Amino acid sequence: MSTRGQVALPGGRFAMGDPFGEGYVDDGEHPVHEVTLAPFGLDATAVTNAAFATFVKDTGYVTDAERWGSSAVFHLAFHGDRADILTSVEGAGWWLGVRGACWRRPEGPGSSVGDRANHPVVHVSWNDAQAYCAWAGKRLPTEAEWEYAARGGIEGARFPWGDELRPRGRWPLNIWQGRFPTHNTEEDGYLTTAPVKTFRPNGHGLWQMVGNVWEWCADWFSPHTYRESPAADPVGPAEGVSRVMRGGSYLCHDSYCYRYRVAARSSNTPESSSGNLGFRCASSP
Repeated sequence: MSTRGQVALPGGRFAMGDPFGEGYVDDGEHPVHEVTLAPFGLDATAVTNAAFATFVKDTGYVTDAERWGSSAVFHLAFHGDRADILTSVEGAGWWLGVRGACWRRPEGPGSSVGDRANHPVVHVSWNDAQAYCAWAGKRLPTEAEWEYAARGGIEGARFPWGDELRPRGRWPLNIWQGRFPTHNTEEDGYLTTAPVKTFRPNGHGLWQMVGNVWEWCADWFSPHTYRESPAADPVGPAEGVSRVMRGGSYLCHDSYCYRYRVAARSSNTPESSSGNLGFRCASSP
């Protein structure tokens, strides 16, 4: 059931974690363990540029990327003067630190979101996502809620639709095709973000839970979480350095980032932002 842009989920019991042994050891996708969740609501889509613009207009909020003066942009998507490139990320040269990159200018000073109202907002930190959720009277989902929702009612599958990446030869998600990070064939139609309702929703009526943009969750991250968390309504560690991100993004490719599986986990520091990182909101009954 959908209410005001959210889907009401009944909660219940599910197996959380990677049953295929395909995850990265340091990500802590094991052991598979049983989790029971209370009912909750989750936005049918990631928060869009249009929705975030309304929030900013209403509150005057300034994002972390805007306050810091720069954010991370994928090198093939950059638009602007080369003088605006401040640095590249060591060990991940496809990421550029770009002066002026933010949610309004996602590829750098030469870009805008003017024709992308229905694309997911990006360059939002965990702090920014928290602020939006508070304004909207919602909250970020826990990691367990996110995985339960992403599975779409299909127990133990790799993806929201089953185990096969391309059923009937079609791309059901926005990820990287070709040779990463230099050549994207764009077989799914997109180099960067796609509109939030581009691909079919999962069995719960939730759109693009994998691919397109990473989504912040409420929890602190630890690779040991699954060995220590309670079985009922887990909320993650009491403290940490980075926050959980889920779902992968348009940059994921199995040659280096096989994290567009529903069990996959990643993390980043709460003030971090990039051109492939967004969020969606949850709520309690």
